Amino acid sequence: MKISFVLNGKPVSLDVEPSLLLCDLLRETLALTGTHVGCDTSQCGACVVHVDDCSVKSCTLLAVAVDGTRVTTVEGLATARALHPMQQAFHENHGLQCGFCTPGMLMSSIEFAERHPNPTEADVRHWLEGNLCRCTGYQNIVTSVLRGTAAMHAEKGV
Repeated sequence: MKISFVLNGKPVSLDVEPSLLLCDLLRETLALTGTHVGCDTSQCGACVVHVDDCSVKSCTLLAVAVDGTRVTTVEGLATARALHPMQQAFHENHGLQCGFCTPGMLMSSIEFAERHPNPTEADVRHWLEGNLCRCTGYQNIVTSVLRGTAAMHAEKGV
């Protein structure tokens, strides 16, 4: 089946099997390995990407479903000059340890920040319930999300 979509700002058009999962298209066909697959059951959130600015677990979405959409992966966040403000906040606040969950955490956190300009720690923890980290204990992730949210809104002048 032929699909066309915008991936990290660039048009993509290709033939895919109707049963191909989005995570497999990204990792295996397009070599964007920043989207991690940790569970295959939508429990861990390591595979989160944005489809039309909404975070989705790519292990539960067929690739054909993104036809005509905009898909952003963790590889599409930074520019050649700078990290995305949420990436920078994770870096500065030690919001990662092994890094396996980090792409999904970042993608989920960016949508969260867009929706919640003045979040509380409890808001962050609730939003990230679908993203599992087996290393950090979450405190530095929560701090990173709070600071990343502030940086994103400061960048917009909000």
